[in-house]
Amino acid sequence: MTDAAARAGTPEIPDKLYFKIGEVSEILGVEPYVLRYWETEFSQLAPKKSGTGHRLYRRKDVELLLRIKHLLYEKKFTIEGARQSLVGGPRASKVRAPKRVQQDLFSEDLLPEIRKELEALLVLLK
Repeated sequence: MTDAAARAGTPEIPDKLYFKIGEVSEILGVEPYVLRYWETEFSQLAPKKSGTGHRLYRRKDVELLLRIKHLLYEKKFTIEGARQSLVGGPRASKVRAPKRVQQDLFSEDLLPEIRKELEALLVLLK
């Protein structure tokens, strides 16, 4: 499931500058203490505090919290896994082959060897 598809079922965020912790709690469907805990675990999440010490979340904070909730609750990531996914971006968890190996596979020298190995595997599978 892509992030866009995952977010299709998420609630709409009202068009406001700041949200109190209770409002964010309702939007996400989690208790306020969960938001305070996530604030300690994810360094990217740093809501401003009012003069009276109340947390004031911006829209980008709410979007980040929605992503964290998706990673933890739907994708079943651990806190550490979600943290790494957020730091590394969406491609951090995908394994990519090095460019050099990809180029070597298409060289004319290796194609006959690859064909022989594939034929040997085919014989083993029969």
